[in-house]
Amino acid sequence: MTLRGWFYPAEGASGPAPAIVMAHGFSAVKEMYLDRFAEVFARAGLNALVFDNRNFGASDGEPRQEIDPVAQIRDYRHAITWAGDLPEVDPLRIGVWGSSYSGAHVLVVAAIDRRVKAVVSQVPLVSGSANVRALVRADLIAGLRALFDTDRAARLRGEAPAMVPVVTEELFGSAALPTPDSWTWFTETAKLRAPAWRNEVTLRSVEMFTEYEPITHIPLISPTPLLLMPAREDHLTPAHLAIDAFEQAREPKKLVILPGGHFDAYVDGFEIASRAARDWFVEHLAG
Repeated sequence: MTLRGWFYPAEGASGPAPAIVMAHGFSAVKEMYLDRFAEVFARAGLNALVFDNRNFGASDGEPRQEIDPVAQIRDYRHAITWAGDLPEVDPLRIGVWGSSYSGAHVLVVAAIDRRVKAVVSQVPLVSGSANVRALVRADLIAGLRALFDTDRAARLRGEAPAMVPVVTEELFGSAALPTPDSWTWFTETAKLRAPAWRNEVTLRSVEMFTEYEPITHIPLISPTPLLLMPAREDHLTPAHLAIDAFEQAREPKKLVILPGGHFDAYVDGFEIASRAARDWFVEHLAG
């Protein structure tokens, strides 16, 4: 299987320079504004490697539209290996950047892979179980779990995995990301940059979402420097969950609370988010 992406060489580098390894969040592809962050990093003298997650975008992988957080974590580590072998990259100065679902992944990667020398986690998921309780009414959770069980039985019979939309226009629609701003961002803002994006994932992806607990890795990130950036008005991955998780991290660490909602860091709040990430990486990798 081949993962595909873009490499942005560090501007002004006279030899091997640090590198930032980057991927997008839940179902998103690299064209959805990751180029803007990579360009900021490159102008600051940092190489940037941006890749599509397996089963999405330009990358290989089956079944298409399935999001396995464990596999995506492993792919971050494969991408670190690949980047570290490039002549432009100093393998001893590699950082990881992630946002939303990949913001969760980089917390885990930084905790288990000591090749990572700095990490930036933007508007991250920190607990799948806590997040599903924040997004789904308590009286509907049992029905959601029944759907998971029905899908599991169907797959045992050899049937194809069930699919669900990533977003829906209906406020209480059965979507993986059931918030109004998720619908607006994916279908109106980001899809202009990535018209081939598909509004569906396997139901099993949602089940794996509910089982995912990156918070358990947060105390293990130290001594790798951690920058955590929740958004003040985030309804998709609520800021209070990330702030509570930040308290479990050990030094060195920094908390920057971004203005706006979950998706504002890509557009309206881009300057604040990208500048904070750039400065963190320059401070801890460029010296």
